[in-house]
Amino acid sequence: MSHQVDTHPAQRYKPYKGAAGGWGALKSVAHFWLESDNALKNIRTLLKTNQHGGFDCPGCAWGESAESGMVKFCENGAKAVNWEATKRRVDAAFFAKHSVTTLREQSDYWLEFQGRLTEPMAYDPASDHYKPISWDAAFEVIAQHLNALESPNQAEFYTSGRASNEAAFLYQLFVRAYGTNNFPDCSNMCHEASGVALGQSVGVGKGTVTFEDFEHADAIFVIGQNPGTNHPRMLEPLREAVQRGAQVVCLNPLKERGLERFQHPQHPIEMLSNGDRPTSTTFFRPALGGDMAALRGMAKFLLKWDREAQAKGKSTVFDHAFIAQHTSQVEAYLEVVEATSWEHIIEQSGLTKADIEQMAHIYRNAERVIMCWAMGVTQHRHSVPTIQEIANLMLLRGNIGKPGAGLCPVRGHSNVQGDRTMGINDRPPAFFLDALERRFDFKVPREFGHNTVEAIHAMLDGQAKVFIGLGGNFAQATPDTPRAHQALQNCDLTVQISTKLNRSHLTLGKQALILPCLGRTDIDRQANGPQAVTVEDSFSMVHASNGQLQPLSKQMRSEPAIVAGIAAATLGNKPVNWLWLIEDYDRIRELIADVVPGFQGFNQRARDPGGFYLGNAAGQRRWNTASGLATFKPNALPADLIHEGIRARGEVPDLILQTMRSHDQYNTTIYGLDDRYRGVKGQRDVVFANEADIIRLGYKPGQKVDVLSLWGDGRERRISGFTLLAYDIPAGQAAAYYPETNPLVPLESVGDGSYTPTSKFVAIRLEPARDNGRII
Repeated sequence: MSHQVDTHPAQRYKPYKGAAGGWGALKSVAHFWLESDNALKNIRTLLKTNQHGGFDCPGCAWGESAESGMVKFCENGAKAVNWEATKRRVDAAFFAKHSVTTLREQSDYWLEFQGRLTEPMAYDPASDHYKPISWDAAFEVIAQHLNALESPNQAEFYTSGRASNEAAFLYQLFVRAYGTNNFPDCSNMCHEASGVALGQSVGVGKGTVTFEDFEHADAIFVIGQNPGTNHPRMLEPLREAVQRGAQVVCLNPLKERGLERFQHPQHPIEMLSNGDRPTSTTFFRPALGGDMAALRGMAKFLLKWDREAQAKGKSTVFDHAFIAQHTSQVEAYLEVVEATSWEHIIEQSGLTKADIEQMAHIYRNAERVIMCWAMGVTQHRHSVPTIQEIANLMLLRGNIGKPGAGLCPVRGHSNVQGDRTMGINDRPPAFFLDALERRFDFKVPREFGHNTVEAIHAMLDGQAKVFIGLGGNFAQATPDTPRAHQALQNCDLTVQISTKLNRSHLTLGKQALILPCLGRTDIDRQANGPQAVTVEDSFSMVHASNGQLQPLSKQMRSEPAIVAGIAAATLGNKPVNWLWLIEDYDRIRELIADVVPGFQGFNQRARDPGGFYLGNAAGQRRWNTASGLATFKPNALPADLIHEGIRARGEVPDLILQTMRSHDQYNTTIYGLDDRYRGVKGQRDVVFANEADIIRLGYKPGQKVDVLSLWGDGRERRISGFTLLAYDIPAGQAAAYYPETNPLVPLESVGDGSYTPTSKFVAIRLEPARDNGRII
């Protein structure tokens, strides 16, 4: 085979040698600050980020330390603020200039870079342009479509994790009063497995730790996550833990820079001396999907050592008193542990037995342990059993419900956890629906609704005819991109409530509306004056958020106001006077306090500096399970990580691919085309692979390839013209950016029990890229 290699993309790749943070972070913040076209005002805006009386960062859901200070944002938080707080406008003149067809030819980065949406728009198919529409007319269009459906279940109501508690509560109240539980949301695609697994194991689908617990942990395990890019403020407590002598153990196939060393941009001496500090003490690189096997191996060592200690009359390894008082099914679990072979564990984990023994020793020797994880754990077919294995391991030594210890699923979007607390849930718990019925005069629907994957299937099959998106970029965030796009195009009406232009606005139904909403940085004025909203972070802390900038247009409305307008047009004043509620958001919070546990006195508590803690039953060793006890889950390791459909067709993957973010990215929002910590500049269509694998497969670094997904259903899923980059990645693995790689993730490839797309385990085959039949 003859290879003609395009070396130009490879020349824009140079491995990064520095620490996370540091001068690179400051330079990046300055770049995005200047690029916002609103530099002077944004200095003041940034200093109000995460401050009392200011606004909550629109980026990640990492919590805040109790310490005060002028600067309480990270590099990527600054990118999010400056990206939102721009003076660039996407208005009627913009849409008059650009047809939808020509806009589709632009990149996702270009679309969002154009600026803020400033007035409601309706698609005109005759001209292929969006044209202005009044708010009242837009609400009437939505109401007509919703009220004409044969069943409320023919509408899908999507929610982004950046929606406030107030907007989310109104949204779920409207949709349930309308008559459905169809709530596909972004949580379905990220941490749904955490909620399902922890709900069954400990009775609460959230993390059990607080921010302060990190100050007292003897060991912190960081599994399947990249805090340096996805939640950089986590790096500070990790490096502080290392400095005070705690063990920080990382399990991640890629040696992400933030998990190795961090230079704090706010420490002048450290910056001037070009010093840095480690953020971990030990690093292990498991196979993709191998975390459960590694954790099972740790449990197998602990069981061996506990039995040896008992035989010698020494202090046991397990916390037997805790197990006896607080748990059930430990015997069934330990039988499964004992029956799991070391051959299976080592083969599936990708680690050596010595590696696993070292991890088990660290865990055993620590009195207080926190285990953190993110989508490297949740986006697998066996994600629920893997998270339950984390819980099992923690229960063995009583590491739930004591200071400095606990479970910590690190959430992404700034209020994805709060949205679920507010009732954005396609499978709502009965107690929440009961509370709604007690407070409001309507019969609440009890039938489970659609999650994200089910919603796409329903739209593809013609069962769902209306799609309303409260934020986000549904068309690009979802798996199996061509089918997700077709699903939206099948609808009679698509409605996007958004701050910026994105691909979803160009993937439209027979009728389509764009409704421009205020962002977290914008001042929200209603009839009774400026309003605050609230959000909930990963540690169940609820914070108030007050916008700081004048909106670019009087036509922009807040998310609560838009939801109330749709609800009033559709339902009238049932079950509440929607327009009266949004005159003063205190009225919404009073309703929340009446319905949602933990929110008593909401209005007063929301005004407290630092917010308030909702509490966590499992963190207090109260187990809201059927048995009233924390439950060991005796799951077997998967027999095979490769899907049986692939095996049945006799296909052998070239590599296993994980999709991931670049450093200049937050979810589907692309801030720029660089990935500083991975050494990539000005490009995104790349595949990171081990150099030995590249050569083994008959290619050369820098060569362009097509990537095909293997699934076994006969569909071709292909992305074309991606550049192979030789990278420090375990053999047999590959990595690439999403949403560019979402076309490779089959809609049917979801987590058992969670429906989470398996974006961290995609079996792929490579083919030489071609241009008019010529290999390039």
